[in-house]
This record gives sequence, C-alpha cells and structure tokens, in this order.
Amino acid sequence: MTVPLVIVDGANVVGSAPDGWWRDRAAAAIRLRDALAAVIPAGLPELPGPVEVTLVVEGKAKDIPQAESGVTVARAPHSGDDKIVDLVRDSSRDRRIVVVTADRALRDRVQALGAEVRGPSAVPRR
Repeated sequence: MTVPLVIVDGANVVGSAPDGWWRDRAAAAIRLRDALAAVIPAGLPELPGPVEVTLVVEGKAKDIPQAESGVTVARAPHSGDDKIVDLVRDSSRDRRIVVVTADRALRDRVQALGAEVRGPSAVPRR
C-alpha cells in the first residue's frame, strides 16, 4: 500500500494560533516544519504512520530551508492554496491524501479532488 500524503497549509496552520507568528513569519514556518517531523512516524488521528508530510509555504516564509527531518517544504510562487490543489491533483489517485487547513474554500477545492481534510489542531505546531 502507498504511504499516505499529508499536505499542510503552512500559512493557515501558523495563523491559527495567536502566538506572535506575524513578527517573524519565516521563523514560525520553521517551527511548524520542525514540529511536523513527529507526524511522519506517528501519523494523525485515524491515519496511522508512517506518512509523508509536505509543508506548503508562501510569501515571507517561502524561502525557509528544507530540513533533514523528512518533512518536504513545497514553495508556492504565488498562491499557497493553488500549490496545494496542484499537489493533490498531481498525486496518485490510489494514494490517501489529507490536507490540513481551516480555509473553507481550499477545503472544498481539495475535497472535490478526493482529498480528506483535517483542521489545524490535527498537527503539532511547536
């Protein structure tokens, strides 16, 4: 069986916690990237690990470096939502895909392509 893919809407998940992230968007994205490493072996509720994790970053956070943690950083040249939709569309139809976001419009777009959606609280943020 193919390893499930978890795609995290970085800006949306970071923005879901009022912890001062706006003062340094890149640092907030790096903290999220590093916290997401724990999801790879553990998975998410009702989605056992291992899973592949892709963090989509945009704007002032788009230049954060890849890490050796196994979390893939996908840089959106324009819209993070469009990048996420492209990733879902380009993935195998036989693969379970979970998008982590609270963005209602994005939820509708990826669910129309067959992806599942979880809210930001499904992943660790620190």
